[in-house]
Amino acid sequence: MNRVTHFEIQSDDPLRAVRFYSETFGWKISQWGEQQYWLVITGDGGPGINGGILPRPTPRPESGQPVNAFVCTVEVEDLDGMLARALKNGAKVALPKMPIPTIGWLAYLHDTEGNILGMMQNDKNAK
Repeated sequence: MNRVTHFEIQSDDPLRAVRFYSETFGWKISQWGEQQYWLVITGDGGPGINGGILPRPTPRPESGQPVNAFVCTVEVEDLDGMLARALKNGAKVALPKMPIPTIGWLAYLHDTEGNILGMMQNDKNAK
């Protein structure tokens, strides 16, 4: 109990968000019935959560404004490679790659919808 079990990504263009997340991370995404809601499967078992993509009900957050929502961080094997893939798929750097000593490497991006997401590569030698 009391664990995060689902996330939602708000988007100006849900199909653009579906393309970004499926092409960047290989997530399996499918529309849920006739609704404007797409189910997101992030992996096969193991630790992690699944979620959804839906149309944004309010204006997009302004670039540079403080974070006013939960930020999800995706564990990746090769941060540099995933950053390159995400940028190719339309992301923009929010905060560049930085070490988290004894933990790994972390970077924050704006996805195609202006949402902030993190990517983390574990590396106990990060300094």
